[in-house]
Amino acid sequence: MQQTFEAWITPIMIGGLILFMCFIIWDLARKSKAGKFGTIMLFIVLGAGILGYVLKVIITYVMESGGV
Repeated sequence: MQQTFEAWITPIMIGGLILFMCFIIWDLARKSKAGKFGTIMLFIVLGAGILGYVLKVIITYVMESGGV
């Protein structure tokens, strides 16, 4: 039962954390009056870490399931 709970709750909580970090980036851009270009740059630069984690999860899943 505990393993099933952990298997479900971990991706849900990590997804929530990623959404919260996107909100933080958006709020940072809004409060600093970054403008359209600045907001895009903030999402690209700060979102690169989030993208790296998501790509790691996808690559790990593909490799464990036998590849393409």
